[in-house]
Amino acid sequence: METITDFKHFQSAHCENGVASNLLKNKGIDISEPMIFGIGSGLFFVFLPFLKVNHAPAISYRPMPGMIFNRAAKNLGIKVKRHKFRSTKSAQTFLDEQLLANRPCGLQVGVYNLTYFPEEYKFHFNGHNLVVFGKQDQTYLISDPVMQEMTKLTENELEKVRFSKGVLAPKGHLYYPEFIPENIDFEKAIKKGIKKTCREMLAPVPIVGVRGIRMVAKRIKKMPKKIGNAKTNYFLAQMIRMQEEIGTGGGGFRYIYAAFLQEASQKLNQPNLNDFALEISEIGDKWRYFALNASRVYKKRNNAQDIYDVISDQLLELADLEESFFKRLRKAI
Repeated sequence: METITDFKHFQSAHCENGVASNLLKNKGIDISEPMIFGIGSGLFFVFLPFLKVNHAPAISYRPMPGMIFNRAAKNLGIKVKRHKFRSTKSAQTFLDEQLLANRPCGLQVGVYNLTYFPEEYKFHFNGHNLVVFGKQDQTYLISDPVMQEMTKLTENELEKVRFSKGVLAPKGHLYYPEFIPENIDFEKAIKKGIKKTCREMLAPVPIVGVRGIRMVAKRIKKMPKKIGNAKTNYFLAQMIRMQEEIGTGGGGFRYIYAAFLQEASQKLNQPNLNDFALEISEIGDKWRYFALNASRVYKKRNNAQDIYDVISDQLLELADLEESFFKRLRKAI
């Protein structure tokens, strides 16, 4: 079998934003990764102490896999078709049929067995996204937006990552835009996206948004006495990996959101959004500084007695800054 669709690859900072942007660009809609992220309300925080990922409580800096594209599509009036499969054979057959119909598909996959990923980035995380846009013999042509160039996976390699086990197991999850309206109201979509982000980051729920950040901060302060330094350091390592490497959710997401607000300021003719863009970018710098301090602790390069208090206080400051930011952004929009 040989099918190669006319697909252009664009590198991005985050996989789901990049896949959504690339799929829509290849349908003739010029929409950037930051615009997908902002309209899809991708800026998020949730702490799930009752859910363990790699033997540590789960933290996510983004909504569940698929939700950013779903939210963006809904606000833009686009319909996205999604499929999951019980068998590997039916999953492969369906994908091959879509490629024969000249329809590139987004896939949710596990990271650990992606053969083209550097070893240091292989991690048991099932929320990664990529595009399959063609097939040559038994090899699939892959556009993974976090990679600089297009790449390839064999049938067996793709099957392995499509049906990886564990938390958020993808079960062959495949998706593509099914309907795109002739006219898209970007102004309305942008405002909806911003309002939802503000609503979620300011949610009156202890584990979500700025309140979730505060909960984690207070736990870090208590953890060493309660569970010991080794387990506390493991938790910090897991948190930073999800923040800066796998989930891209710390400083990285704030910088993407800043770019979104800059674009939004032009589309809405609202120059004050540029000031908000600068502010959230500076908050992103503070998230990066928090990650640096936390990494020094779990790598045992900082053994000061009060270091866990320092890290906790940094997180509490971030929660305060973001609470103020989103309250003012909500009023501005």
